[in-house]
Amino acid sequence: QMVAVPEMPVSEPVAGSATGWSVVPASRAVAVTTTPMELLRPESHLAELIAGFPQVELLVAADDGRPDADEEDDRLGEELRSSAARLDLPGLALHRLGLPTPLPATAEGDLVAALSELVGFDPEPGLYFLAPGPAPADPSRGVVERAAQRIAQVYGIPLLRYRCLELSVVAGT
Repeated sequence: QMVAVPEMPVSEPVAGSATGWSVVPASRAVAVTTTPMELLRPESHLAELIAGFPQVELLVAADDGRPDADEEDDRLGEELRSSAARLDLPGLALHRLGLPTPLPATAEGDLVAALSELVGFDPEPGLYFLAPGPAPADPSRGVVERAAQRIAQVYGIPLLRYRCLELSVVAGT
């Protein structure tokens, strides 16, 4: 069965249901990223999606490099916040889990717990979950993928996928 979808602004996600397609006002998103680069790289699809939501809680699972000291950890957090501020995403709140890279398989439980905190006990209508697209060759992304699937299923919230660097097409050189 085909359903016509009316034209609508890109910033409003479209949700499918048993009765057809409708526009659900986007109130908030919870997002997960393996490393900060998925947000900070030029032409980031994640940053583009975040811009369509009035409020986004973003969980960064691991830093690009594991800090050895708390002072360095604080500096990395400040650098991440400073870099993210330059993206001009006023509704973005960053959260760092600080897991080692590559993510061990045991990190899935930590990710699910942290994401559950951000989603909340009783998620409001219009809440979306943003996660990276699957990458079978990347074990860290597999951990994030499994956690994302669990969160979307348990809370019954729509899961939107964003493209990562390896899926991007680089314009002519």
